[in-house]
Amino acid sequence: MIDWVPPAAIFILGALLIPLFKGKARQLYVLIIPVIALANLLVMESGTKWTVGYLKYDLIFGQVDKLSMVFGYVFVIMAFIGVLYSLHVREHGHFVAAFLYLGSALGVVFSGDLFSLFIFWEIMAFSSVFLIWFQKEKASIDAGFRYILVHTAGGLALLAGIVLRVMETGSLEFGHIGLDGLDTYLILIGFILNAAVPPLHAWLADAYPEATIVGAVFLSAFTTKTAVYVLLRAYSGTEILMWLGAIMAIFGVCYAVLENDIRRILGYHIISQVGYMVCGVGIGTYMAINGSAAHAFAHILYKGLLFMSTGAIIYSTGLRKLTDLGGLYKKMPITLVMYMVAGFAISGMPLFSGFVSKTMVIASAEHAHQYIIFLMLLLASIGTFLSVGIKLPYFAFFGKDRGIEAKDPPANMLAGMGIAAFLCILIGVYPKVLYDLLPYEVDFQPFTIPHVVGELQLLMFTALGFFLLLKKLQVEPTITLDMDWTYRKGSKLFMWFINEPLARGSQWTVDVSLRIIAFLKWFAKNPVLAIMLYKDRITLHFLGRIGSRTQMDSIRYWEEEKKLYPKNPVKRNPVGDSLLMALIFMSIYVLYYLIML
Repeated sequence: MIDWVPPAAIFILGALLIPLFKGKARQLYVLIIPVIALANLLVMESGTKWTVGYLKYDLIFGQVDKLSMVFGYVFVIMAFIGVLYSLHVREHGHFVAAFLYLGSALGVVFSGDLFSLFIFWEIMAFSSVFLIWFQKEKASIDAGFRYILVHTAGGLALLAGIVLRVMETGSLEFGHIGLDGLDTYLILIGFILNAAVPPLHAWLADAYPEATIVGAVFLSAFTTKTAVYVLLRAYSGTEILMWLGAIMAIFGVCYAVLENDIRRILGYHIISQVGYMVCGVGIGTYMAINGSAAHAFAHILYKGLLFMSTGAIIYSTGLRKLTDLGGLYKKMPITLVMYMVAGFAISGMPLFSGFVSKTMVIASAEHAHQYIIFLMLLLASIGTFLSVGIKLPYFAFFGKDRGIEAKDPPANMLAGMGIAAFLCILIGVYPKVLYDLLPYEVDFQPFTIPHVVGELQLLMFTALGFFLLLKKLQVEPTITLDMDWTYRKGSKLFMWFINEPLARGSQWTVDVSLRIIAFLKWFAKNPVLAIMLYKDRITLHFLGRIGSRTQMDSIRYWEEEKKLYPKNPVKRNPVGDSLLMALIFMSIYVLYYLIML
């Protein structure tokens, strides 16, 4: 029995041992770790485990219930698939970063307190950035730095919210939070940034396409889904999330339809599909929560398969723009089949996994009488099939043959893709295998005539519209401007403000401070004589003379006195100065205390 091992520890400790193995031994080792983690999950029982006392708080590394388990299962399954897909990678750093990332994602899912959640949250951010940097290109290095800066900002918001919450409640417990104070809003900002909720989304479409081929597979699975998990745990029923999720679903597909880069298309579809999950969180009914969890499970598998399939294209051709691709169906037939399984799944085609999860979220909106949300989610479904189910495979596989040399990827990559494709079909054909894992009892039947016929009509008319408007839907070698454009322009304005008005203002402050210090040093040499000099100066200014002297004599007298200053400087005792400063600060403190009393 290994039920005492925290799931996160298996991957994190496993990551530290990876450099000790080489060749076939390392390949076997990295495959065994997810298997051990899955066995660990299978013997775990519901309840609170692995509690560690820290100061006066309990840190909980094993908050086990059905919600955490459904995410735990799919994370570990995707870990095995991703590792199998990555076996051809020789650099052990990829696996170390991936395992730290996986372990911290599991740590978030099973955390029962806000402090341990925050620790794993930050490990997740800092380990995942290496999956981008390992691409070792300027674009990936720059994107990685932007990625980590954004996630650092989100982490600071989360930390500030946690600190305020502990100060207010005296508890680190991680459960339902809701929106009722500044602390809850700060925590929510930290969470929705990782969920890529617009306008806090640009980091995803910017960074994920620049990651390594295998890195993008892992990135697509965990960061946004851990965000969905914590939102389900802490903010279910928060209405603003329902609207934000519906907007995400529409926003993502709009950009995906316009995109030319195959991985940016998939990046925007992460935003769109996570929008369904966030919307379900906001609706907050049992059906909606089940739908969000189910869609997260299905999404990790089919989105991972999409990134694996497009990764196979990039691996084989070195190209990622639709305008550069075409005619691959003859050269990469297995990759085409795998891609289409994932494409049908994300589009919600009956008998594929996306159908049994997405329809639950859409139906929950209808049952909650949120008809505008219902229509927005249906519209997003059209855009999903249009861009991922038709546009991308049509131009990449069936477009004009450009004479590209290509072939299906190595066996390990095909094996990983095959397992993911099998699970996408299994869940679509036999949804009970997924529904039994969900937090609440499922009272939803996806294979009813209205659901199936309605979905097929939606997809068929979308396909018809695509081919009727094919000439107008041709891809162009352009880039799309997103919110990151405003960040870049805004950063230039910010740097101008820093280097010009703020820097000048700062220098003026320094100059004034130096003048004040110089004056005080001059004044301290003989305060009495200094006061007399300034008294005479004021008298001369207003009366035109000092005493009975004429104006000219008064001016000469004042200038001579100033030259002779300080005459006999005042002798000071350093201890006396210290006591004086202490008295001054004590007086200020007493005054502040009396005012605030």
